[in-house]
Amino acid sequence: MKNCFLLFFLSLPIFVLAQEPSSKEIGDWIKQAQQIEIIRDKWGIAHIYGKTDADAVFGMLYAQCEDDFKRIELNYIEKLGRLSEIEGEKTLYNDLQIRLLIDSTQAINDYKKAEPWMKKLLEAYADGINFYLYKNPKVKPALLTKFKPWYPFLWTDGSIGAISTGNLTIAELKKFYTNEHPPTGYIPQIRDQFSGSNGFAFAPKMSKTGNAMLYINPHTTFYFRPEIHMQSEEGLNAYGAVTWGQFFIYQGFNEFCGWMHTSNNVDVADMYIEKITKFNKTTYYTFDKKLYPIGIKEIEIKYLENGALKTKKFETYFTHNGPIMAMRDGKWISLKHQNQNPQSLLQSWVRTKSKSFEDYQKAMDLTANASNNTVYADAKGNIAYWHGNFIPKRDTAYNWSEPVDATTSATAWQGLHPVSESIHIYNPSNGWLQNCNSTPFTAAGGNSPKKTSYPTYMAPDGENFRGVAALRLLNKPSKYDLDGVIAMGYDTYLPAFEILVPALIKAYEQIPTESPLKASLKEPIAELKKWDYHSSTSSVAATLAMEWAPRLSRSIQNVYVNQGEKDQVAKTIDFAKTAKAEALLQPLKTTMDDLNKRFGKWQMPWGEVNRFQRTTGAINEKYDDAAPSFPVAFGSAIWGQLPSYRSNQFGTNKRYGYSGNSFVCAVEFGPKIKAKSILAGGNSGDPTSKHFNDQAEMYAKGEFKDVLFYREDILNHVERTYRPGEL
Repeated sequence: MKNCFLLFFLSLPIFVLAQEPSSKEIGDWIKQAQQIEIIRDKWGIAHIYGKTDADAVFGMLYAQCEDDFKRIELNYIEKLGRLSEIEGEKTLYNDLQIRLLIDSTQAINDYKKAEPWMKKLLEAYADGINFYLYKNPKVKPALLTKFKPWYPFLWTDGSIGAISTGNLTIAELKKFYTNEHPPTGYIPQIRDQFSGSNGFAFAPKMSKTGNAMLYINPHTTFYFRPEIHMQSEEGLNAYGAVTWGQFFIYQGFNEFCGWMHTSNNVDVADMYIEKITKFNKTTYYTFDKKLYPIGIKEIEIKYLENGALKTKKFETYFTHNGPIMAMRDGKWISLKHQNQNPQSLLQSWVRTKSKSFEDYQKAMDLTANASNNTVYADAKGNIAYWHGNFIPKRDTAYNWSEPVDATTSATAWQGLHPVSESIHIYNPSNGWLQNCNSTPFTAAGGNSPKKTSYPTYMAPDGENFRGVAALRLLNKPSKYDLDGVIAMGYDTYLPAFEILVPALIKAYEQIPTESPLKASLKEPIAELKKWDYHSSTSSVAATLAMEWAPRLSRSIQNVYVNQGEKDQVAKTIDFAKTAKAEALLQPLKTTMDDLNKRFGKWQMPWGEVNRFQRTTGAINEKYDDAAPSFPVAFGSAIWGQLPSYRSNQFGTNKRYGYSGNSFVCAVEFGPKIKAKSILAGGNSGDPTSKHFNDQAEMYAKGEFKDVLFYREDILNHVERTYRPGEL
């Protein structure tokens, strides 16, 4: 009987076997929890107060776990390269990519070498999560039963899933390591072009109150970034959005300054064409006319199949540039990158405690942020913009958006550009700054840097339609208050359609009277002719346009461009000029037919089609046309709308939003902080919580709540005050 039990025990998936904390650990957690106060305000937002920074981190992670432990755990399962242990073989090559680019051994070593003060924060991070699991035994982790203090070194900035691959794809990785080599001329699928963010900064001269202001508008997957406030007696007092499971405010503000990050296409990871030679059963690569043995590393990845864990082994290859990630045109491609950077984690923390523009500049001087631009404003009236931060120096004779020759030291990185050499703007005379994942060369209008002054790899980003929309508004003489900034950020103009719709109408007018399309498209064309290119819940034209445009050329949806490419605006103009009538008109006919099939008519107001719904709190949300939902006026940022709302059908007739505006915040600096914010749905991931959907209707309408930053204001709106571990 005992042996049978042992066999059963050994056959269990390893993720159900919890690691029990020691009595010393429990005692230490309880002692630290007594130094921490958590106040939940009327929106369920946690305000953490600790004696030390480490206390604030402990309380912050405990509070995050209360709100949505499953998302915290999922983020670290992914960064450990262990998704397949819960999702099965389908994510095997996602895990392999992570294992090639992020190394647990390096993370452990980075932790061991960290400064004592950083170690305290890292230990508090792990302790806060582990104490939560100890106090909440009904919460069953999918895999990670004990969090380790070195985990944050796997994921050193706040971007959701930020991995720089130099445009190498998981599909290519799979083909290489399964010997299914792609044909000559194979072009991989481009990355998701709908991601991004908007950031705006306003100097005092642009403000009705004479105070600087900042608009924080990340576009992310819904529910992966909550709102939180952390404060300590060691000078920490930061409010904003944190990516689940991280211990620093990623996009937000303190009493002195605020920071907003937008994604870019700055070249931070490069593809190298390796010259491979094999003889005497050894594989070599060539560098500067010398042969070097290829590095070999065996990687084992477990995956779930029929309730049991199986193992797949990969023999992976490395050169001095980095891991071999693909084969293109018969050549091995390696990737040089820095996806794991301890300096980035340091930078992510110290910027939250900046008390001045000079402090923030010191944080930027670490040149460790490899995934973001930064839009900045402060209480002294400074505004600033940095396009990227971690930027390797390279020979400008090469096109770094394409694979380069690995055999010569001429293509080696030559250190990093200091901030003084990178693209940045401090206090432009026009009084405003903007970035919408677009070129930095329009970030300050006529006061922007000149493109010819910088290497192309520093800013291959072109203009996109959100950039066009932002400049259209900012170039108008105006002064803003907080509500005016929000109204600007929620302007529903869609500039792409000012190019595409006239081309459609022209094509319609030129087709013969006898064409079947002439009669069938008469009414929708008339609807589009009178449209003002703004979306609203009542607009039928917005429905037609938003459902028609994705059926057009994929090329006009490319927000990010590589060196030498035309940008989105130029490509769209070219498409509108050259597209054949059929390429414009038939997609509109298809759109009408689809709407008729789904709703019984094509004359559908956008708000009846485009909805916000949150029902389960699952990672992959479920949508139901029969369940309650809210109409949403906003549309996809791909067509230039500033408030991003990406929606789709999920086996439904209506469209439901799942990405775009998530946490949005407008901040006014000065003697006292004033701020307003909104969050998709609510701050809790628990469907039984009143804070699961308490912001949903406001979010759908673009209505903001007042941010409670000062203790006296928080105490006027208290829902609950407690210490970690208390019921």
